[in-house]
Amino acid sequence: MKQVVQNYKTGELAVLDVPVPGCKPGGVLVRTSYSLISTGTELMKVSEAGMSMLGKARSRPDQVAKVMQSVATNGLPATYQKVMGKLDSYTPLGYSLCGVVEQVGPGVDDVKVGDVVACAGNEHALHAELNWVPRNLYAKVPDGLAPRHAAFGTVGSIAMQGVRQGEPQLGEVALVIGLGLIGQLVVQLLTAAGVRVVGADPDPARCELAERLGAAACSDPGSTAVEAAVAELTDGHGVDQVYLAAGGGSNQPVELAARLCRDRGRVVDIGKCRLDLPWNAYYEKELDVRFSRSYGPGRYDPEYELEGRDYPIGYVRWTERRNLACFLDLMARGRVDVEPLVSHVADFEDAVETYRRLKDGDLKAVAVLFRYPEEKGEAPAPAVAVPAVRRGGGVPAQARPAKRPVRLAFVGAGNYATSMLLPHLVGRDGVELSTVVTTTALSAANAQRKFGFAEATTDLDAVLGDPSVDAVFVVTRHSSHADLTRKALLAGKTVFVEKPLALSEDELAGVLAAVEESGNDRLQVGFNRRFAPLLQEAKSRFGVRTGPANLRYLVNAGRLQHGSWYLQQGTEGSRFAGEGGHFIDTASWLLDADPVSVYAVSTSGNDDLQVVLRYPDGSTATISYVTTGPSSFPKETLDLVADGKVLRLDDFVRASVYGTKRWVSSRLPQARDKGQNAELAAFVRAVRTGGPMPVPLESLVATTAATLAVRAGLAGGAPVTLAGAR
Repeated sequence: MKQVVQNYKTGELAVLDVPVPGCKPGGVLVRTSYSLISTGTELMKVSEAGMSMLGKARSRPDQVAKVMQSVATNGLPATYQKVMGKLDSYTPLGYSLCGVVEQVGPGVDDVKVGDVVACAGNEHALHAELNWVPRNLYAKVPDGLAPRHAAFGTVGSIAMQGVRQGEPQLGEVALVIGLGLIGQLVVQLLTAAGVRVVGADPDPARCELAERLGAAACSDPGSTAVEAAVAELTDGHGVDQVYLAAGGGSNQPVELAARLCRDRGRVVDIGKCRLDLPWNAYYEKELDVRFSRSYGPGRYDPEYELEGRDYPIGYVRWTERRNLACFLDLMARGRVDVEPLVSHVADFEDAVETYRRLKDGDLKAVAVLFRYPEEKGEAPAPAVAVPAVRRGGGVPAQARPAKRPVRLAFVGAGNYATSMLLPHLVGRDGVELSTVVTTTALSAANAQRKFGFAEATTDLDAVLGDPSVDAVFVVTRHSSHADLTRKALLAGKTVFVEKPLALSEDELAGVLAAVEESGNDRLQVGFNRRFAPLLQEAKSRFGVRTGPANLRYLVNAGRLQHGSWYLQQGTEGSRFAGEGGHFIDTASWLLDADPVSVYAVSTSGNDDLQVVLRYPDGSTATISYVTTGPSSFPKETLDLVADGKVLRLDDFVRASVYGTKRWVSSRLPQARDKGQNAELAAFVRAVRTGGPMPVPLESLVATTAATLAVRAGLAGGAPVTLAGAR
């Protein structure tokens, strides 16, 4: 299928061929009929992409702060590679469309194939021929409403949420500053609610349009006409609400709002304009400044948007989906008319030229629609789903002829895969990147373009059934690791799965059952720290240990940003369940044994943990996993004490060994090599030769079991003995 994309690094716009997205549970696959260009938000994004790197940095200081934090934590080379990789990727455009349901995912019962729906979301309602849309981001289009009008649903919901934040009452007077697409819709919604509206915009054509659509008076914000209209309609008291629907760097809108608002009036920010509030003006009138967040409650909440968990109507009357349905209803009943806003309808294949004309000013428009070709009868690609278990069909991976490249397939192509794994595999002798599989079409296309995969697809079944694929990398979200690993093992593939291997004892048992059933134990988990060159040299210099050891590992994990999928503990497990295996594996490797018991305690009110591991020879390892430490402190520090010697690791920047003689490594402040390159080299070598896997399966299982035992230890308040531990 085709999709409109942009490279944020170069500013390039393209209509790209990408795989059809899979129809996952909890959503529907929609074939687009019309999609709407947001002439405000999208053109701002297009303009930013055309800026220099310095211009981009100035426009997004929030992202610059994140980059600086990443440099402090991960070093400059890793951060640079990650940032450049993200910038030099195709990103999607679009977030408002109307289309026809082509496939219904499991768990969806409110629509059927053939229904017409309006869809929302900058990850799901894209300028693309087909989109997968989760349950809470679509609404059925009422009978009689034209699809080209229904495509306004998302933008209409944004305007509606802004109006709701203003709490208009019958007979009040409102000022709308900025009469672009959102402003025009706000004018109509306020008028429909019995509010008299004054508009302000420097474009005379937009002022005239707003008056035709119900505004009492509109004029240039710098003129006296706006102030005169407000004075006449309010007897000089000022307007009850001001809606800031303007963009740009001028502070005029907030200053005008203060001047024309009544005492204790409300100012609602919907657009993205400068907000240097004049303190005296806002203080003296005690103005109530409010922000409107996109389409309404539910926006940016992954449990609502992705998992379909609706808010009870008794507590949250208007969610983003209910706003969407309400706006569609208003259009269907003729209370809102979007046809006068349609300045241009372009064929989808002319998307790049349309954006160019808008950016250059050749096309003056309030709203522009893309019209898509009618369905040609081709069947959609199968949903991304795991294949049925092949009873007895799995066979162990075989050694490959020395001259034949090892063919690798990746399931998942997120940040970690593209910044920490794939760069080490591209161009490696004897390696061929065969296929990348994702549920999001554009991420597969990006990975194919950047890393040279032969194919990009959303069809996992085809990859697992392809005999030419030697090994499968599972680099998806944590909750899918065990299931995908089990299926790949049963398909006879060698598997590299990023940590964690499993999030529960049942999942771990399922992986082991697949090993037993297929006879295929060719498995590696991404515990890369034991492969770090600095740590390997430190262990070698420490030498053979003769007595019990005491190991202390401080992990300054830091706080997660709001919205991180790591916070979805209901589906993705706790933070420690997700990454704690890294530190347990490192401790076990240094102590040359697997733990026999686990004791864990947590700090009240946060995610800080103390995990104590006991080993067969009496050695202990204490892992302090903290989220409340300062970001300026190193992320990982480790001390191993035994036989009158101390091994010290400082955040993979410096290592030292103290004993009869002292060894200190050179300092590597910018290159924190945590072992991914060496780990991948060992894995590829094992696949090519058929030799032993880099880490014994028993060790992978022991580390995973110990990680899972932390949860049981926290619940029981006592040490947990690991069954079968030696």
